[in-house]
Parts: sequence; C-alpha cells; structure tokens
Amino acid sequence: MNSAGLLLDSFGRIREAVHGAVKGLGEEDLATRIDPDANSIAWLVWHLTRIQDDHLAGAFGTEQLWRSDGWRDRFGLPFPPSATGYGHTSAQVGAVRAPATLLLGYHDAVHERTASLLAPVTDADLDRVVDTAWDPPVTLGVRLVSVIAEDLQHAGQAAYARGVVERRE
Repeated sequence: MNSAGLLLDSFGRIREAVHGAVKGLGEEDLATRIDPDANSIAWLVWHLTRIQDDHLAGAFGTEQLWRSDGWRDRFGLPFPPSATGYGHTSAQVGAVRAPATLLLGYHDAVHERTASLLAPVTDADLDRVVDTAWDPPVTLGVRLVSVIAEDLQHAGQAAYARGVVERRE
C-alpha cells in the first residue's frame, strides 16, 4: 500500500463510521443531546465534515464545498460562512439541526472531493508545508493525520450517542 492508498482507506473508514452513526435516524434523534451540554449527532457529523472540508481545501488550495457547492445555504445555519464548529457554545451546538439526507449528502460530497485530492499524493508530498501559522510549520502529512484523528474521534462520539438515543426509545 502506498501513501495515497493508506490515506484513502483512512478517510473511507471515517465515511463508513459517519454513515453508521446517521443512517436511518430522524431529525429529532440526530438533534438529541444525551446531556444538556453534549454534542448532538447532527452537530458532530456537521463539525467533522466542516473540518475535513476546511482543512483539505486549505491544504490543497481549493475552495470549500461548504461555500462553492451551496451546502451552507442548504443547511441554513445561523453561523458565519467560515464557521466549522470549533469553539462553539452549547447554544450553537443546539442550533445544528439537519435531516440525515443533508448530513450524509454533505459528508459524501466532501469525501469524494477528499478522495480526488488524495489519489495522486506521493510520499514526497507529505512533507510539503501547508500552514506556516504554527511553530513548527504544519506539513501536509501532519494536517491529514490531524483531520483523520479528529474525524474518527467525532464519528465514534456520534456512534456512542446513537446507541444512547436508541436505548432511550
């Protein structure tokens, strides 16, 4: 397996976990918070997808699908266009409501974009600096591992929340 194959497999696992957490749930279940300040499944999936969209667009110099493909308008959330969920308050988390078709549609679109960006990646590409705002500067490899780690954590949280929601019914 080469670098691109490893990365594609990793992001494919995120997609599978997202579908497992969301598929078949209604909007109320997706918006349920297992504790008053907990993140809902809808927020977790929206956030992890926004992070993937934002960070990969930045790393590869492309536009975010959130803006360029109209996903922001379809969600109709009361946040600025640049919002990814980072630092959201409990009230902002509660504002994220969406049906499964919308959450999965956006995630699948971002996944497809991710796959097309990663397919030609070589080992040498992973050392390319993509963010100089940090010390040391962030390379493509570090950024991708960071996104994979965060997305898998949030997908796991969404799966856990789904289990709690289903037990309550």
